[in-house]
Amino acid sequence: MSMNNKQRWMGGVVLLGGGVLLAALLLKGNEEIEQDKAQATISHPIPKTQSNSNTAQPLQDGEMVSLQPLAVDVETEKRLLEEQRLAREKAVAEQEARAAEFLKMQQEAEAAAARKAAEEYAALNARRSSEQESSDNIPPELAEDDKAKAQRLAEEKRKLDEKKKAEQQKQDQLKSDAEKKLAEDKRKAEADKKAAEDKRKAEADKKAADDKKRKAEEDAKKKAEAEKARDLMENGDKKWMVQVALAANQANADAVVSKLRAKGYKVTTSSTSKGIRIMVGPAKDRDVADATRKKISSDESLNMKSAWVIDWVPLDQR
Repeated sequence: MSMNNKQRWMGGVVLLGGGVLLAALLLKGNEEIEQDKAQATISHPIPKTQSNSNTAQPLQDGEMVSLQPLAVDVETEKRLLEEQRLAREKAVAEQEARAAEFLKMQQEAEAAAARKAAEEYAALNARRSSEQESSDNIPPELAEDDKAKAQRLAEEKRKLDEKKKAEQQKQDQLKSDAEKKLAEDKRKAEADKKAAEDKRKAEADKKAADDKKRKAEEDAKKKAEAEKARDLMENGDKKWMVQVALAANQANADAVVSKLRAKGYKVTTSSTSKGIRIMVGPAKDRDVADATRKKISSDESLNMKSAWVIDWVPLDQR
């Protein structure tokens, strides 16, 4: 039995004992008063008479009562009985006062026990709070013994372990899901990257093929034009040409040719060991070719003031 239960049990015993003692004292006082009244009635019976004469009078039940002058004795008896009654009432009052005092002491003892129990309960709650226990609301009368406490602690530990295990499983599941999602996103990103690379490669291959085709077409066109110009200059009777520039490479030659053709001139190119010759013509005679040269030289937008007229001689005649 715990300290709090012992204190409550002792307080109840004290209270019960005081109540029994008070009831006994009150009962004893009442019994004494009743006994005194009975004795007074027996000692001085009430005479059954019909007159104040000193002679014996017959009663209805046939008894004879002797009447004597008892005035002094009756007064004395009354006074003595009153004194006894007052003494008994005083004794009863004193007993009641003592019982009340005893009851007060008992109540004070019970209050002190209750305060001590409350203090111990508060200390127990504080200790439980410091130990992070979950039994703060358990009343003192339900305080558990060591075996029950061990069982409760074991049950709490089991529940805590189960909770931790469930949380760990939840964390593991979340981690697994995150890893799966990360792997899936990575795989998808790699697939998208590969698809984008394949698309870029296909576009690059297509562009390279288009560029190659276009370059081949341009080269074929330029070759055809060059062959045609060479045929005209070598086999025809138009031999006067205006040479406007000698380009170091094909790109420069193409730029000059574009500018001249934009002005409406007929342009012919011819490859030599020193570069690509760019010529305008041919003309039927030198005067026509020279007029063309002057026109080209005076055009500021062309910036070809070094143009000159050449007498074209076919290769087989050189």
